[in-house]
Amino acid sequence: MEDAEKGPQEQPDSIPEVGEDAVTSVGPSPPPPPPAMTEEERQELQEELAKVEDEIQTLTQVLAAKEKQLADIKRKLGITPLNELKQNITKTWQEVTTSTAYRRTSETLSQASLKATAAFSNMGSAISRKLEDVRNAPTFKSLEEKVETLKTKMTPSGSVSDTGSQDSGGPPATESFLTQPEDSPVPGDDDALRPV
Repeated sequence: MEDAEKGPQEQPDSIPEVGEDAVTSVGPSPPPPPPAMTEEERQELQEELAKVEDEIQTLTQVLAAKEKQLADIKRKLGITPLNELKQNITKTWQEVTTSTAYRRTSETLSQASLKATAAFSNMGSAISRKLEDVRNAPTFKSLEEKVETLKTKMTPSGSVSDTGSQDSGGPPATESFLTQPEDSPVPGDDDALRPV
């Protein structure tokens, strides 16, 4: 067991197991050896490599200088990153609102809104009609008469003449069911709280 833990590094004469060759051959292979070239060709390639690296460095410096120049011009014109962001958002929003998908969606939502409004209106009318039917039902009329009778019995005798003259066949007047007796103390009246 100890030999298996040491691995192939300590056993140079070990034979790879089945499938081990496949795993090592799938991994990155070393670059092919450079084609045979003369010392002169090798020197030319070295010079070209140095030249391309110099050009890249020069272009990077030119790009940095141009970006600085751009920032200075924008600063002088008062263009801030926030302004640029606002302009980009505005432009994007205009592109979205003029798109076919947006227009179709907007039209569909508009139609759905109109249909929903009509449905709610119809539902409100139906509920109103149903409530009117309930109000005109004999059971409701009977309950209404009982409430009126109870109201008459609970009102002080001075106000009975008022309710008796209101029998015009319409709905009862909206008065409070209980009125405060005339001899009861008024809240906030300190004289009413003093013993006599």
